[in-house]
Amino acid sequence: MVLGAVTGCKKDFQLTDTSEVTTQSFWKTASDALQGINAIYSTYHREGLARNLYFMTMVRADEGYSTSPNTDIVNTYDVFNITDYTDYLVTSVYQDDYIGINRCNQVLDNVPNIDMDATLKAQYLGEAKFWRGFFYYNLATMYGNVAIMLHTSQPTDYPPTSPQDSVFMQAERDFTDAAAVLPTSYDAADVGRATAGAAYAMLGKTYMQTHQYAQAATAFAWLVTGPGQGLYSLMPNYRSNFVQASENNAESVLEWQNALNPNDSHDDDTQTSGTQDLNYGTSIPPFFAPAPIGFTDGQARRWPVWEFLQETTTTGQRDPRLAATFLYDSTDVRGPAYTLAYGIIWNNLGLATDPSVPHGNITEVCFRKQLDDSTMTGEVFHSGNNNRYVRYADVLLLYAEALNAQGQTAAAYPYVDMVRERAGLASLTSVMPGLSQSDFLNQLKHERITELTGEGHRWEDLARWGDLGTGLAYRDPSFAYFKAGRDEFMPIPQYDLDANPNLKQNPGY
Repeated sequence: MVLGAVTGCKKDFQLTDTSEVTTQSFWKTASDALQGINAIYSTYHREGLARNLYFMTMVRADEGYSTSPNTDIVNTYDVFNITDYTDYLVTSVYQDDYIGINRCNQVLDNVPNIDMDATLKAQYLGEAKFWRGFFYYNLATMYGNVAIMLHTSQPTDYPPTSPQDSVFMQAERDFTDAAAVLPTSYDAADVGRATAGAAYAMLGKTYMQTHQYAQAATAFAWLVTGPGQGLYSLMPNYRSNFVQASENNAESVLEWQNALNPNDSHDDDTQTSGTQDLNYGTSIPPFFAPAPIGFTDGQARRWPVWEFLQETTTTGQRDPRLAATFLYDSTDVRGPAYTLAYGIIWNNLGLATDPSVPHGNITEVCFRKQLDDSTMTGEVFHSGNNNRYVRYADVLLLYAEALNAQGQTAAAYPYVDMVRERAGLASLTSVMPGLSQSDFLNQLKHERITELTGEGHRWEDLARWGDLGTGLAYRDPSFAYFKAGRDEFMPIPQYDLDANPNLKQNPGY
């Protein structure tokens, strides 16, 4: 059974098209192996991973919300009101993760038998392990209890549901195997492929979600103080992490490569006139951009703005990360008459107003990091702006969190200081010395908001901290509808439950 793509039909005989490539005729050469690996990377251009994953991790979390005229988007990603377990908004990330897993498994099943350079073969198998771990990490985070498949899908496969911890454990195994064989870097032609640093970072993130803090600290230490030290560094200009002009920079640990191409469809599988016309860009921007540039289906809550305004830099200026994170009435500190969005003065965008809000009373706040306002006056479904999925700053903050969780609070301070000082803020060591373990964690929660808002990490943070629940409703009214024991996970798609009697629906659905 192929999870996420089950179809059925009656047939009395089968004709073989000898012009088509089959599994039996493929997987013969090093070129075949490379094509198989490249197909895995293509998976993250599919709609589920290229767009809907960010609705799940940002809009569904307390940092975002939706006022989309499409009530399905609001119900699925904002107010925890999912009733149709076959709806594309529910199933797309799940489906794309399993498509990616099957692509990985095909490489892992077939490439070992290819006569090719041994070092290159080991790299390809490491890349396949890395991405399989990544897809399972997504599934464990968003869907929780899912089936684990470690070989190419067959029609007779009926894998059982595995608990979330087991799914995370599989991701840990894959990241561990990948880290042992992947190179630390590539030449210019292969920039963007999974590296040892990316594997250690994702291994650490996986350990964090299962509260294995000692193991997480060891994984992160590889990048910070161990063999990977010096491979990564914080960029002097924070904003440079989110614009095309400075892609694949020194801060990038794992970066999804997007390409601006002529196909303005949403997916990597679109075909025109029988020929491949694939979209290798991201379709996030039109859905997050302010009207009238975009649909504004996903927006930021106003409360994170105030988090940035709690402190000024050492020279008395506003935290520069605020303007890099949001398009809103005061992206320009002088207010809406000076704030430009795609060359349009903010006051002229025609957005909703509220007299209780300063600077012209415009309430809308848009996530900026995924947008193309630095290079375009509009948006497209095939944006070439890369997604920086893991930055070194994320690693530093998680490393500090892992150390603090083990009672090593004093040792954690320097890594938070690095992130703050890049933004021009005073070191935490100088302004809040001697914090207790619990107070340090609370401060880290603030630091992750100001550093990482709008990058797709908020849901996993809330889940890891045990903060998901109606207690968030004071700053995100949607969480008043959150049902504990159910809404921590998305529902398993109904079509897989119908096809596989060994699968179980998540609790509460």
